[in-house]
Amino acid sequence: MKMYGNWRSAAAFRVRIALNLKGIAYEESFIDLDAGDQHKPEFRAINPQGAVPALFDGDGPPLTQSLAILDYLEETHPGVPLLPAEPRARARARSLAQVVACDTHPLYVPRVRTYLMEAYGLPKERMMEFVRNAFTTGLKTLETRLATEAGTGRFCQGEAVSHADLCLVSLWVGTGIFGVETAPFPTVHRIAETCLAEEPFAKAHPLRQPGAPA
Repeated sequence: MKMYGNWRSAAAFRVRIALNLKGIAYEESFIDLDAGDQHKPEFRAINPQGAVPALFDGDGPPLTQSLAILDYLEETHPGVPLLPAEPRARARARSLAQVVACDTHPLYVPRVRTYLMEAYGLPKERMMEFVRNAFTTGLKTLETRLATEAGTGRFCQGEAVSHADLCLVSLWVGTGIFGVETAPFPTVHRIAETCLAEEPFAKAHPLRQPGAPA
């Protein structure tokens, strides 16, 4: 498989973890988001949205959107399952994943940050307040659910890694990049640290990718 990504992309991070957990060999080419490479015609021809990741698996157009890619990998490489078999547990894992990938992450991606500053003249520090609020809102939701719902175990859903953990970790790592206060979220912290202690997660970490700051 071949993937286009970026070291700091939370969505690409999630897909890297899944590929590592499932033992799938892949080659990742990095798109320089700061330089605007995602807007160049050659990349827009790959993904008209101008976003990463974009995953190629054999012939055909690329797969885009991290949750869709995770589902594809689950269906095509089921040997290492990343979703529970029981329907209600499966739905809960997907729900927790979507708190991050659908409701939180889209608010702080570069195109949103840039638009806020350029279209509304928002100073960088005010924009960062917006970003930190998005993180905090998502983390509060995760913490409340994970701390009170019976389905939580060593991981978000029971004792096995699921898509929910991949998404949780991708959000948690971003707290350091954006200076988000994490003390109020001990359950999220515990699960994130449990995951990051595993090599497939650690190997996929943004700061271990080419182009990341030292």
